[in-house]
Amino acid sequence: MEGPRILDRYIAKKFITTFFLSLLLIIIIVIIFDLSEKIDDFVKNEAPLKEIIFNYYCNYLPYLVNMFASLFVFITVIFFTSRMASNSEIIAILSSGVSFHRMMVPYLASAALIALLSLGLSLYVIPSSNATRIEFESKYVKNRNNFNLYNIHYQISPGQFVYIESFSRWNNTAYKFTIEDMEGHRLVRKVSAESAVWDTTTDGWRLRKVFTRDYTTGLKDDVVYQEEVDTVIALKLKDLFNNEKTVETLSIGPLNELIERQRLRGDANVMFAAIEKQRRLTMPFSVLIMTIIGVSLSARKRRGAIGWNIGIGIALAFSYIFFLRISEMFVYTDTLPPGIAMWLPNVLFTGIAAFLYNRAIK
Repeated sequence: MEGPRILDRYIAKKFITTFFLSLLLIIIIVIIFDLSEKIDDFVKNEAPLKEIIFNYYCNYLPYLVNMFASLFVFITVIFFTSRMASNSEIIAILSSGVSFHRMMVPYLASAALIALLSLGLSLYVIPSSNATRIEFESKYVKNRNNFNLYNIHYQISPGQFVYIESFSRWNNTAYKFTIEDMEGHRLVRKVSAESAVWDTTTDGWRLRKVFTRDYTTGLKDDVVYQEEVDTVIALKLKDLFNNEKTVETLSIGPLNELIERQRLRGDANVMFAAIEKQRRLTMPFSVLIMTIIGVSLSARKRRGAIGWNIGIGIALAFSYIFFLRISEMFVYTDTLPPGIAMWLPNVLFTGIAAFLYNRAIK
């Protein structure tokens, strides 16, 4: 009994130590390249050193750790397992009566620990750190706020629809602003405004040159014109800018609420939120898959195995990332729902892991 426990500690120590050392190395390299790319913006926009360190890079670290976790778990497992195989340690372990299944226990336990860390970062830590990081980027790196929107259609509540021909971020003004109230398939009220300005004091919209048409009395069209009207509806200014950057800043609870609200409104941006949610769940699971593939590939002793195994491992890791991007395109083109599309790479690579694992046992 003591033998397997010693083996567990030995493999787990190698796994965790090699993983975090290699991850630390790549993070340092990424930060150096990122700094060299953005240093001109920092100087030009007079970004304080304190904010660069604490608001940007300290909040960039969790994002980097999570982004590279599955990739470096894979490379880590292949690297130290290939060395163990090359030194005949794997043969000695199996010859001592420890089965291949039992040898996988510390691997999977270590991978599960990293997967839980990744899941916790994805659901709770990274969203808040992303909010600070993105705010810093918009202020000192790129101005992401100076853009306009066109042809916006929303169902803001059951039976109530809003159409905006164009929206200017520069002055927070919507042009050709229309509100339609429906009962079943029948239009009962329509409000058409030449423009609508977001009013921060009332947390609502100030409509200008407004025509209100009331159809509640049947076919009669009752029209009322007003020069200016204040209205509060279930459409806030921030709702117009929920995109792929916004969803990165939401923890799982607010993200689910955003998905539900955007689906109700028929908002095309819901795909960004849905993809983000599924990505947060699929990436930690991939850590376990990559661990099984890594051990299965590298447990056999052969000449030049380390370099060969690392090469195969990197190819498989990047093919996983490639398939993940392809799956996202299925969502963007409305070919597959996010829940299916984002799990496809994991399903495919689970099959590859099962095949390689059974081969390794034989």
